[in-house]
This record gives sequence, structure tokens and C-alpha cells, in this order.
Amino acid sequence: MTRAGGDMENLLRKLDLTSLRLFVAVCEEHSIVRAAEREFIAPSAVSRRIADLEALIGLPLIQRHTRGVTITQAGQTVLRHAGKLIGDIEAMGAELSRLYTGAKGHVHVAANLSAIVQFLPEDVAAFQRLFPEVDIELEECHSPDVLRRVRDREVDFGICNRSADIEGLQCLPYRRDRLAVMLPVSHPRAVARQLSLQDIVDETFVGLGPDSALTQMLTARALERGAKLNVKIRVTSLDALCRMAHVGLGIAVMPQQVAELYLSALDVVVTPLSDDWARREMCIVCIDVERLSASASVLIRFLRQEGA
Repeated sequence: MTRAGGDMENLLRKLDLTSLRLFVAVCEEHSIVRAAEREFIAPSAVSRRIADLEALIGLPLIQRHTRGVTITQAGQTVLRHAGKLIGDIEAMGAELSRLYTGAKGHVHVAANLSAIVQFLPEDVAAFQRLFPEVDIELEECHSPDVLRRVRDREVDFGICNRSADIEGLQCLPYRRDRLAVMLPVSHPRAVARQLSLQDIVDETFVGLGPDSALTQMLTARALERGAKLNVKIRVTSLDALCRMAHVGLGIAVMPQQVAELYLSALDVVVTPLSDDWARREMCIVCIDVERLSASASVLIRFLRQEGA
């Protein structure tokens, strides 16, 4: 195979439709910020998607300016083909959606913070483009509350990290994530390529509230090592957690994908946790998937396809 043929095969294999859609939005809005508002995600996430696309293609697609962006010649080429490709995909999706049952209805979902911050905004937005008449009521809950609400039939289904407490519920794989440590750039361990909990167990931490599944897991893992975490400050959001780490009030453990969104905005480094338990499986939980409403079943099918 020629080099050009190999490069083309690599490009086709690795091209990401979400990144293409975000690139089209940036071109149409002439602004990363406005495109992010339109797509309901963080500007830093859009910027990173575009940068990854440019790295894959090997050419700059946009030029960033204080008041917006301009599209390069290579960008114009990608825009022309991406617009047609996305249009074809959306047309196919619209046609396939008519073959589904449950194209109209209401679904009530409880999800933990990790799922809501990392995956659900894009997945739910993509679902709503195909099924605009399905209303989704999405609530953020700590993982134990997600399981309780599913068992009490207060929601159609839940999304949380797999744990022993899921026993008795049906559990369907959704996504995987990995925990990482966020440290100020001035921290002595900021140069490490990876860290274990044993490396940082004696540090000062900033963390989420005691009801958080992440907090409970870190506490339990520390106790296994005969240690008690020194949590100086507790907050209720990952955004606040990142800012506390940024100003040096402590180090923080959080999903790596979330932490990396803040790298360009804060003076921090993000170092993966090497412990096996730091790689987590997120799942969809329900009492009986066969007894869900048509709309809930369609949403679960869609979410699992997005996470595959």
C-alpha cells in the first residue's frame, strides 16, 4: 500500500463524527465560544476536538483570533465534505428513527456527576436531534442515590459506576473512564508520569462531599493502606474542585477526561492514577429492561451504541 493510501485509510478509520460536527459548528458560527454554546459543551472541549482533528489531518483547519476564527483552505475542504457527510448521517438517522417505536414520550433518568460531566451532554444532545419528541428529565445524584431511586421506581433508569451495591438490578455497560490526580504545576510530584494512591495518601486533598461515590471509594482504598485521607476542603462540583487544586489548597482526584478540560485554563497538571481500581466501568441500571417504556428502551439502546 502506498503512503498516501495508508494515510487515507488511517484518516477514515480515526475520523470522529462528533469532532466533524463541532468543526462545522465553529465554521458556521465563526467562533469557538458560540459553537460551544450552540452544542452545549465547554469551549475548551471544542478547542481540543478541533486540535485533535488538525493533528489527524496534518494541516491547520482554522486560525484563531481574539474575536473569532477564520477558516484555512484545508478547513474549507474539510467543511465542504463534512457538511455533506453529516447531512447524510442525519438523514439516515431520521429515516431509521421512524422504524423505532417510542419516538415520542418522557424518560426520567438519574445519573451520577461523572456521567453527566463527561458523557451525557453530547449523548443526550445527539439523541434529541434524532428523537426531538422524547422529553428527557435528567437529574444529578450521588451513585448511592441513583441506585436507591431506581429501586424505588422513582426514575426509569440510572447511570452510575459499577459497584457491589448494584446486586439485584440489571446492569448494562455504558462507558469506561479513568481517575487521575490534579496537582498545581508547582507541586513536587507534578513531574511524575503516573501516580498511585500510595504515592499521594499523605498529601492534603480537596474533595467532593462525603456522600460522593468517589469520596467513599478513595476513603475505603486509603483505609486498606492503614491511612486516613487529609481532606482540607469539600465542594459540590468538579469545577470547584479543579479551582481549589489550581490555587494550591490541595490535590484532587477526579475523572481524567474532566480534569484534562481544564489544562489550558488552570496552572495544573493531570497525572493518571496507576491503581487497577482507578479504571472504572460506568453502567446503565434498571429493575427490568424488558418492562421499560418504549421511549426509555430507545434511549438506552442509543446510549449504549454511543458508548460502544
